[in-house]
This record gives sequence, structure tokens and C-alpha cells, in this order.
Amino acid sequence: MSMRKLSVRDLEVRGRRVFLRVDFNVPLEAGRVTDDTRVRATLPTVRLLLDRGARLVVASHLGRPKGKPKPELSLAPVAARFAELVGRPVAFASDCVGPEVEAAAKALRDGDLLLLENLRYHPEEEANDAGFAARLAALAELYVDDAFGAAHRAHASVAAIAGLLPQAAAGLLMDGELTALGKLRDAPERPYVALLGGAKVSDKIDLIERLLERADAILVGGAMAYTFLRAAGVGVGGSRVEADRVEAAGQIAARARARGVRLLLPVDHVAAPNPQPGAPSSTTPDAAIPEGLVGLDVGPRTRLLFEAEIKAARTVFWNGPLGLFEVPPYDAGTLAAARAIAAARPFSVVGGGDSVAAVTRLGLEREFSHVSTGGGAALEFLSGLTLPGVAALSDAPADGEAGA
Repeated sequence: MSMRKLSVRDLEVRGRRVFLRVDFNVPLEAGRVTDDTRVRATLPTVRLLLDRGARLVVASHLGRPKGKPKPELSLAPVAARFAELVGRPVAFASDCVGPEVEAAAKALRDGDLLLLENLRYHPEEEANDAGFAARLAALAELYVDDAFGAAHRAHASVAAIAGLLPQAAAGLLMDGELTALGKLRDAPERPYVALLGGAKVSDKIDLIERLLERADAILVGGAMAYTFLRAAGVGVGGSRVEADRVEAAGQIAARARARGVRLLLPVDHVAAPNPQPGAPSSTTPDAAIPEGLVGLDVGPRTRLLFEAEIKAARTVFWNGPLGLFEVPPYDAGTLAAARAIAAARPFSVVGGGDSVAAVTRLGLEREFSHVSTGGGAALEFLSGLTLPGVAALSDAPADGEAGA
């Protein structure tokens, strides 16, 4: 898979209909968007295309309607918020394919915007159905994908459609993700430190295997640390452990030692009898968690240990919270990690919902080199897997060739 993909900047779009795949999979409550981060993230691409006279047909999925229309998963409220943010009217189509939608697309003028209804109202979307992709392609003349968060899905609007239009380009958001994550995957400046948290080792085994080839240190927090501690023979009380991944965790630790990669686990914990808000908590004196307690956050000594590694790094990748982030005070370790990375100012990439939430809560977005919107797509990319939505894009012209 070529890493140099055609960019939206390379397209001649004036007077042409552009199918723009975005990720507007945002939370809704009482018919209103409660977090518009993903809508804002694609505004630079939208504005670039509008300024250049494109006629935009914008498409996204929302939730998991399982191939049937569900009013509570309509993109209509998103259209309203999108119009507010972009500062111009956004027409809304009641479907994403069909004669009425085709007529609405063909009626667009330069600088007009049309947002289609939820792509996943049709089961053919997730099936990557060629016929459905052709119906989507009939709405436009060019394709731009700015939905990196869906790039690991072989869906009709992400993969099949790209081969049906003359040019398929990466939007600015997609381009930025590929550039930042590509640097991590292929040529990180060292020392390279990876900070991994979250609940499951199973979600990150492929990523860790790849990191063992690239990173100088892997710092493990969150619930996944308890599986590694169990593999090392350390008691973790009633903490969450993936019993079927204990052996794999032990093997990863052995490979890290063999490769000279520092695999650092918590040396103390904030623990409590249960994870309920208000339960009495205490800090353990060492890595062991007594019976009757569950680990809920990394302890203060661990925070300092991780901070020292981060300070010495030239590159940091962070994915996953270091504790039960949604229940204060067990967000302290995660917030400390965000502050440590921002203060150290390495080349830094953060991805994953709670990690990004910590950065956002502290207002530190601009202190990070890249805040990824990718989630699962970012992890798969860094694991070395081919993403269907990236592979489907047109390759960039070779040096010396004219742009499109």
C-alpha cells in the first residue's frame, strides 16, 4: 500500500460534484449534538473545497441502525449543527441514494452543501456492496475521504466507491492522520516511548508486537496492566484480568526483555473495595494489590516513573486511560500523563476516546503534535495492517508529474 496518497489539495474541483465521506458519528441527546468535535475536525477540508467552488455531497454513518431507518439515528440534527459551524446553509436529503437524492445532487451549485441521511440505514453499506457503491458514486464526479475513523472498515462509502470515480483523494484530516501515524509506524525519532492504557490486552496485542520492533519503552497502565502483573506473578486482588491473555502477556514481556525494550508496569496503585464513586480508596505501597481491593488508577510513584520516561523521549504515542477515567478521583493518573507529555513537548500523538478527552479537558490539544480521531483505525494502522479506506485512495503523482 503506497503511503503517498492523492490529496484533496491536488484536485480541480470548481463546478464539480465531490462526494465527501466524513465521520459525523457524534453523540445526540434530545435531538441535539452534544459533542461536535468530529464535525469540527473536518471543517478545514469542507472550507477548502467550498472556497475552490466544489459542489459538496457529504456522507456519514451514525451509530448502528443495522440496515434499517431509525429516527433516533438520523443525521438531521447533525445537519443543523454542521450549518452553524460552517456558516452557510446545509441541505439535508432524507435518504442517501435514489432518484430524489440524485436530483438534489445535480441541482447543487458551486459552494453548495448537501448532507445525506445515515449511510447505515442500508445494509449494503456495511456489506461493501458494489451496486450500492455505484448508486452513491452516481451522485458525484470526484471522491474525497476525510473519515479516518472509518478507514479500517471495508464499507461501500469507504472502499468500493473509491474505484468508481475518476479520482479518490484524502481530505486534510485523513492526510494529517496518515502523516503523523506514518511517522510513528515507519520512522519514529528515538527515544520512542509508547504509553498504553485501557481495559484489554487483547485489543492491543498486534500493536504491542509492532511496538516491540520500534519503541524503546512501553509504559502500561489501566486495567490491562493487571493482566501483565498477573503474568509476572504479582497479586492484583480483585482487579480485572483477562485470564485468557495472561500467557500472551508473559510472552510479550519475555520478548521485550530479549529485544532490550523497557516494559514498565505500575509500581503502586490507587485501590478501593469497589469502583463506585465515594468508595474509600488507598494507595498501595508496591505493585501488589491486596485481596478485597481492586486497582482503579496508577499510584503517585508510577506517575513519576512514567513522567521520567516521557521527559527523556523524543517521540511519544499515547493510547488509553491509565485508570477508571470516568470516575474521579481515578482520573488523576490519566490527567497527569497528559500534563507530562504536554510539558515534555516531544513529537506526540494521542488517540483513543478517554486519552483525547483528558487532553481536551485540560485544554492541551495544541501542546500535542497530533490528536488522532482514528480510534480503532489508528491502532490497526500502527499494527501494520492495511486499511481498506486508505488502500482504496488514488496514489499521489510521482515527483515531476502534474497534479490532477
